[in-house]
This record gives sequence, structure tokens and C-alpha cells, in this order.
Amino acid sequence: MRVDLFDFELPPERIALRPVAPRDSARMLCVGAGAGGDLNDQVVRDLPAMLRKGDCLIFNDTRVIPAQLQGRRGDATIGATLHKRIDLRRWQAFIRNAKRLHPGDSVEFGHGVSATAEERDDDGSFTLHFEGDEPVEILLHRAGTMPLPPYIAGKRPTDARDAQDYQTMFAQKDGAVAAPTASLHFTPELMHAVQAAGIETATLTLHVGAGTFLPVKADDTDAHRMHSEWGSIDAETAKRLNNVRAAGGRLIAVGTTSLRLVESAADAQGVVHPFEGDTDIFITPGYRFKAIGGLMTNFHLPKSTLFMLVSALMGRETMQAAYAHAIANEYRFYSYGDSSLLLP
Repeated sequence: MRVDLFDFELPPERIALRPVAPRDSARMLCVGAGAGGDLNDQVVRDLPAMLRKGDCLIFNDTRVIPAQLQGRRGDATIGATLHKRIDLRRWQAFIRNAKRLHPGDSVEFGHGVSATAEERDDDGSFTLHFEGDEPVEILLHRAGTMPLPPYIAGKRPTDARDAQDYQTMFAQKDGAVAAPTASLHFTPELMHAVQAAGIETATLTLHVGAGTFLPVKADDTDAHRMHSEWGSIDAETAKRLNNVRAAGGRLIAVGTTSLRLVESAADAQGVVHPFEGDTDIFITPGYRFKAIGGLMTNFHLPKSTLFMLVSALMGRETMQAAYAHAIANEYRFYSYGDSSLLLP
């Protein structure tokens, strides 16, 4: 499909630079089935009333690591955003000022942290090999900063608040370089209300990569290459998800990361299997959803792979109408913005 079919006019002031407080006071646009979609303005704490007893909310328990680094190679300043672990000492990284970096060069990131640039990938990213024997995550906590999305980082510097604001209450397993932002809206109080309403919950792990921020540069979706991300669904969780569907409940993904991993793990009959490994699933209109019955997600950017995904779930015209409503009614967009609940 033509990428420009997923374009829309987004005023820059609609991109949120800070989250609201408390987290569950964010607005939530509920989009239902029907021509143009049924639109209902709510707030996140209304979520339990919008679902049915026996539905299951699926959360991503990945934890964001301080994967943004800045260092020196000789007299050149080199920026690096790690986006995917290769092994214990090597990560793939997007590089700023990449023309000044060559295979074999060493970059000093300060605080005793250095890495050697190995091979350059076809997309311009590098494999960085970190020196020493300390876990790379320890090195990052010493020298790195929180990797805020470029649409926020370009407008203000990262600060101490982001270390808390850009981490979900479910974060347990280090490895993400971007937050599963739909889960940022959840609080212990909201989770208590979810459980009291008879709504099930489950967790999986998808270590979100910085590739999620990359614009689609191709003119046609068929020409776009998705970066792979590592994910895991254990056998017990897969069984629970299948039991929910067998009992007539819906699997409601909290975030596009949860949705993409469940769909990667499901077979043609909608049975979710245990999964561990990489996924580069790219969901566009025409995709037939196998297991997911709904999605809670933030508002995405024009021509992004994530807007294509929500258009696949609800229909492109429905989502164009929903986003036009959100913009006209001053909803807040992107990682620190408001939420939507999509129920096809």
C-alpha cells in the first residue's frame, strides 16, 4: 500500500512533552466498530467499565535501559542509541555522526566505558563491542541516559523525572530502549479496579528497539524493512491466553508491542504457542488478526508503522476519523500522551 495513505496533519503542539499526573487521569478515546467507528471520550481510569468480565489485558514487562550514549572518537563527537542486544558484549546501535566512525574505531563514552565499532549494517547502524567484563547494562547505568523518543528529545533535554516517567509499573526485565508506552497509564489503583471487575491480566516480554522510532522512508509499505526485536511468551502464559479465548473472553493487548508478540506466537487457528526469539512482524491493512481481540494504545505519528497497525485492526478510514477527532479535541499524542481503546 502507498505510505501516503497513512498521512495526516498533526500540529506539533499535540505531541506531549510530559505525562499527566496521576497516570490514570489521561484521556482515552474509545473506538468501536461501525462505519467511521463509534467514538467515545473517556479517561483511562474508566477502562474496567469499557471491558467485559473474562477479558484479559496483556502487558509487556520489559524495562527500559539507559541506552543513549555520547562519546568521542578522536576529535569527533559520536552519539549511539543501542537498539538490539546481539550477545553479552555486543549491541546493534544507531549512530549519530556515523560518517566519522569506521569499523575498528574505538569510542570513549566516559566513566570508564568504551566500545569498538565492528561491522556496519546495511541500514547504517553499527555493531558495538563493549570493552571489559562488566555486564553492559551496568556500563549503561554508569554512562548512558534514558533514550526518549526523538520527537520529545528534540524539544527538551532528558532529566531526572524521565527515569521514573518513562518506566511502566510492570517493568522487570532489562532490555528495552523504548518504553511500551500504553502501560505508562496504569497505576496500582487502576489495577485493583481491573481485578475487581473480573478482568484477567497476563504479562509477556518484548524488548522494544529504537527501530520503533524510525520513519518509513519507502513510498510503498512492501519496501519497508522492520527491525527485529526479541520477545518471549512462556508456556504458562500461552495456556492462560488460550483459556481466556476458549471461555469467550477477548485478548486485549496493552500496547502494540504486546499485540505484535501475541500475533507472532499465534497459529492460523488463533492458538497462542510459547515463543522465544526475534520477531519482525509488520502489520498493515489486509492482515488477518489471529488471536488479538482489542488494543489499548497511545496516539501514533503520521505515516508510522504503528498507525498502519491500528489501521489494520480498525480500518484506515475509521482511524483517520478517530485521529481527526483526537486532534480537534486536543488529545495529547505519542509516548507521554493520551490513550485509545480500539475494539473491533
